[in-house]
Amino acid sequence: MTGRFGVEEGLMSIDQALARLHQRLAPAVETETVPLRQALFRILAEDVVAGVNVPPHDNSAMDGWAFRHADLPPANLADTGRLPVVGRVAAGHPFEGELPKGGAVRIFTGAPMPSGADTVAMQEECREDGGAVILPTRLKRGDNAREAGEDIARGSVALHAGCRLRPQELGVAAAMGRAEIEVYRPLRAAIFSTGDEIREPGTVLAPGCIFDTNRFTAGALLRSLGAEVTDLGILPDKLDIIRDALGDAAAGHDLILTSGGVSVGDEDHVKPAVLAQGSLDFWRLAIKPGRPVALGEVAGTPFIGLPGNPVAVMVTFMLIARPMVLRLMGATETGLTRFPVEAGFAFRHKQGRREYLRARLAHADGRLVAAKFPSDGSGVLTSMTWSDGLVDIPEDKGDIAPGDMVDFVSYAEMMR
Repeated sequence: MTGRFGVEEGLMSIDQALARLHQRLAPAVETETVPLRQALFRILAEDVVAGVNVPPHDNSAMDGWAFRHADLPPANLADTGRLPVVGRVAAGHPFEGELPKGGAVRIFTGAPMPSGADTVAMQEECREDGGAVILPTRLKRGDNAREAGEDIARGSVALHAGCRLRPQELGVAAAMGRAEIEVYRPLRAAIFSTGDEIREPGTVLAPGCIFDTNRFTAGALLRSLGAEVTDLGILPDKLDIIRDALGDAAAGHDLILTSGGVSVGDEDHVKPAVLAQGSLDFWRLAIKPGRPVALGEVAGTPFIGLPGNPVAVMVTFMLIARPMVLRLMGATETGLTRFPVEAGFAFRHKQGRREYLRARLAHADGRLVAAKFPSDGSGVLTSMTWSDGLVDIPEDKGDIAPGDMVDFVSYAEMMR
């Protein structure tokens, strides 16, 4: 059965895969209005239009004296100007009335500019002389003064729907006086592992068995994006149990994520269990590490099946599952920021396949240099703790020599 993820045969580039996800997925969660304090890292569901100017009034950018620039003598006639001090203005305490012509007001950072004043002289450049202040004449009109609406103009869109609310976005919302904000509710994701050889950490490991790692890494990656995760544990290799678990998960979740168990082996029951209740398509991605990623639906709920090797799980999650999760949560921007670093290694690259090398960054004579983890094996999970991120080798790139510039993407970028 073919669902919304169906594609033609052949290898697909990661860029093609991401474009398809963006086209075929829409937010899967409702919206809710929450207090600003509860909105951190949620996805904004509304355009936030400024109802006020930010700042709301002209104000001083620093401590000093406010005055009319026209009251200073021209700089070519005098180095300084002398104006009588006629008042004092602090933040929250505006100057009453109009600034008298030829006068100056002592002013402090953030204080509203007196009506008529247009320039502020820094206190470090001024000198008090009795009841007057000696001002430098080289100042330009408007120096050290901030205009109303300089940061955000009333009526403008300050925050766009689909952005993830970081501390700085919450600060912008607060600056506009917003106490509440409309966001998408957290995505509800269900995860489980399958396999008679899989054991829960903390138990006795029987011969031929391994501890479950993928469920913990995938669950943590989901939580790092703001999803609410239901851990269904380890399911035995029995078709009816897996089928029933998938059906139950679909009824109460927005996404189901598994790793391994979707190939064609006699003991791989996830594939037929999904097909019994929905659709399943395999995307053959031209990447390494990573094998075909299974995408589908169970009773209308999106399903993603990641590879079984632990490194491939993390890499394909970051590259495919992460943008999928963010898109389902209402995000519009799901791309990753790459920056150039110098390769501190040699690498033979097979063109036609995009490779992601685990790498650690170090400073060398003012340059950022990437060191490659010695092993490329997808089962070496310690490579992910050793490294800071991934060196991205495009499909058309040839061999890498020490000193070549390569693109790097940080794990910190991929886990948020």
